[in-house]
Amino acid sequence: MRIGLTGGASTPDAIVEQARQAEADGFSSLWYASLVTGDPLTPMALAGRETSAIELGTAVLQTYPCHPLLQANRAVSAADTMGRPGLTIGIGPSHEAMVRDVYGMSYDHPGRSTEEYIRILTGLLRGETVDFQGEDWSVRSAGRMASAGRPVPVLLSALSPRLLRVAGQYADGTVLWMAPAKAIDGHIAPRIHAAATAAGRPAPRIVAGLPVAVHDDTAQAREAVAATAGAYAGMPSYRRIMDIGGAGSPAEAALVGDEKSVRGQLQALLDAGATDIWANIVPVGPDRAASRRRTRDLLRELASA
Repeated sequence: MRIGLTGGASTPDAIVEQARQAEADGFSSLWYASLVTGDPLTPMALAGRETSAIELGTAVLQTYPCHPLLQANRAVSAADTMGRPGLTIGIGPSHEAMVRDVYGMSYDHPGRSTEEYIRILTGLLRGETVDFQGEDWSVRSAGRMASAGRPVPVLLSALSPRLLRVAGQYADGTVLWMAPAKAIDGHIAPRIHAAATAAGRPAPRIVAGLPVAVHDDTAQAREAVAATAGAYAGMPSYRRIMDIGGAGSPAEAALVGDEKSVRGQLQALLDAGATDIWANIVPVGPDRAASRRRTRDLLRELASA
């Protein structure tokens, strides 16, 4: 299985060590939120220099506060600093509460805004000169874009039908959060594959991100997930995808149970159409270190098989 983990630590040195250990343990990737150490790209670039093959991806960088030309140049700079292939840029429009209430920006047309954004970003990262005049984003990039020394794949955080079409048409795939296997099978995979086929593009990646806890008491495990991920229940995009997937809450969407049960749930994600799994380990009970080790041990076994 292609299994990655949530990346991030309190210092750049700790992020580098985390990446070294994850690579040594056979994990395929690490996924970093937009606020890791304030901006994940710098520590990711440092970690990339100290590793040889593990993929380092953002999940996700927000579109609204960063123009796509600046975003593309930041990505190229980080990739060049890494000095090897393996940087992947996951982007997404974030949520209305963040964009409108924190940044003070309009969130009236997130689908249109994201489509324009990704058309510009992916064109720039392919080395094209982009002259684009849109409703939300415009650019004249001639002479303002750094030359990419290596490919930088782009994944779109896509849960709605429109953004799944955009991801298949323009991006290299999608990076998901809180999408159960049922939602991937019936909603996500068919739409993104149809869009990629219609655009003549390769089969897209589908990176499925979910909380994971290997624990014998499933009720206790779901309580631990609710305590750490309960806020996602109040975000409309996650609420909708959980409903589609038959999960009433983040705790119900999580992969929990003993080793046999979690192994089966991980396989169900792949059977539904996921190409990669992004596991966010949730410790359960008073001995958090032992709980984390138990979950990581199973994931490492599957990642190395």
